[in-house]
Amino acid sequence: MKIAVLAGDGIGREIIPQALKALRAVEPHPGAFEFREAPVGAAGLDAAGDALPAATLDLARWADAVLFGAVGDPRYDTLPPGLMPGSAIRRLRKGLNFYANLRPVKLYPELRNASTLKPEVIDGLDLLIVRELAGDVYYGTPRGAVENDRGEREALNTMRYSASEIERIGHVAFQAARERGGKVCSVDKANVLEVMKLWREVMIEVARQYPDVQLTHLYVDAAAMNLMRDPCQFDVIVTSNLFGDILSDQASMLTGSIGLLPSASFGQERGALYEPIHGSAPDIAGQDRANPIAAILSAAMMLRHSFGMMTEAARLEAAVGQVLAKGIVTADLRSTGGQVVGTEAFGNAVAAAIRADQAEVL
Repeated sequence: MKIAVLAGDGIGREIIPQALKALRAVEPHPGAFEFREAPVGAAGLDAAGDALPAATLDLARWADAVLFGAVGDPRYDTLPPGLMPGSAIRRLRKGLNFYANLRPVKLYPELRNASTLKPEVIDGLDLLIVRELAGDVYYGTPRGAVENDRGEREALNTMRYSASEIERIGHVAFQAARERGGKVCSVDKANVLEVMKLWREVMIEVARQYPDVQLTHLYVDAAAMNLMRDPCQFDVIVTSNLFGDILSDQASMLTGSIGLLPSASFGQERGALYEPIHGSAPDIAGQDRANPIAAILSAAMMLRHSFGMMTEAARLEAAVGQVLAKGIVTADLRSTGGQVVGTEAFGNAVAAAIRADQAEVL
C-alpha cells in the first residue's frame, strides 16, 4: 500500500507525524505501508522553487493514496496567487483529476461543550458535505487582474460549470446518501446566478435516478443560517467548490474546532488525497499546540476508502474517542475543561489506545 506523505508547511509538519503513528499502530504487518515523503507548499518553494515540484506530483501519481498536511507561509504572501504555497493543493487536485471532496462533520459526545452552540442543538450531529472540487471560480477562466477602460485596476474570476461536472458530483452525493440517511440537500444560489440555475436543474435530473433518496434545495445563505439553527436536519449536503469551501469551515465549528474535520478527495482515476480541512496556522506552528485529530481521522478515511481496511479505520476512530473520553484534549478544546496536552502527546495517546485495543482483541 503506497502512501505519499506531503506534510507541507506550518502545523502540517506537526500533525502528519501523529497520523503516521496511528497508521503504524494498525499496520497489518511491518512494511505493509510504504511511506514516501516529498516537499509541497512553502517547503516545495524552498527545496525546488515551486510550490508543487514536478517530483512531488510524480510521487502523488505513483501512490495509492496521498496524506496531505497543510500549505501556507507568510514569507511568500507577496507572490502572485498562482505561485503562492496555497496554490499547491489546487494544482495537486487538478493534476490528479480529483473532482469530489468528502467532508464528514460528526460530533464527539465528549466535545458537546466545545461548540459555541447549545448542546441540545448539536447532539447527534452527523452530516456529510460533498464539495465539487474541480470547477467554479477557483479554476474558471477568464481570470486575473486587468485595467479597465477608465485606467482603473480591476480583477475578475469566472464561476463556470458544465452539466457533466455537476452530474458527476451529484452521483457522488446520492450514492453517499444511500449509505447514510437517504437525504440530499443541494446548496446553490439559483435565484441570482445562471450557473447555479444550471446546477439545480442538473441535480433534479440526477435525483430521478435515485427514487429512494430525498432531494431538497437551499440557497447558500439559507443553508448557512440553517447550519447554525438546526444542523441535525442535514444528512448529505452537496454544493459547489466555493460554497463547499465556506460551509465546511462553518460546519467545523459545530463540532468545536476546525482541527477536528478530515476530508477525502478522489476522481475517476486511481488514487485519492486525504487531508484535514484546516490551514497551516503559522501563528501556532512549532509550538506543539496544533490539534492532530483531523489529520488522524483523514488517515482513517484513507484506510476505509483506499484500502478497504474497515476494521482498522474503526479502531483508529474509536481510539480518538477513547482519548477524548479520558478528558485529554489539545489547546483549541480547552473549553471542555479537560487535560490540555500538546500535539505529540495527543498523537502518542491515540497510538497507545489503538495498541491497547488490539491487545484486548488478541
